[in-house]
Amino acid sequence: MESKLIIGYTTGVFDMFHIGHLNILQRAKEQCDYLIVGVSTDELVEHDKHKTPIIPFKDRIEIVKSIKCVDKVVPQYNKNKLEAWQKYKFDKMFVGGDWKGTVTWLQFEKEFAPLGVEIVYLPHTDGISSSILRDRLSDGGGREKKI
Repeated sequence: MESKLIIGYTTGVFDMFHIGHLNILQRAKEQCDYLIVGVSTDELVEHDKHKTPIIPFKDRIEIVKSIKCVDKVVPQYNKNKLEAWQKYKFDKMFVGGDWKGTVTWLQFEKEFAPLGVEIVYLPHTDGISSSILRDRLSDGGGREKKI
């Protein structure tokens, strides 16, 4: 009997790609055979987060494509996860553990349960985020230089 290929799906902005991004992608790939990653467009980020990514969409998508644990990269134009499932038919959807228990993700759990899609919450990498990097850039680096 042939075993079914497990398709995973995750999304992100991936602005100023850092170790936290890499950790999420690697942990996701450990739990699926084929990993699809949605990269948020500049327009979606501006609409949702009210800020412009530092790295333009076309560059962010190329960076994510170059990560060896990523099998396919797609643009994320909106946050409609059911629409994404209809397109990609994934078995598992990966998201950072900081979203667990939120109204949005509890709703996704309810919507995806009848479809057999597992929502997998992955641990957040403490001490790093694109927001932290953005803050460091705006305050002139934020770290003392070692001599």
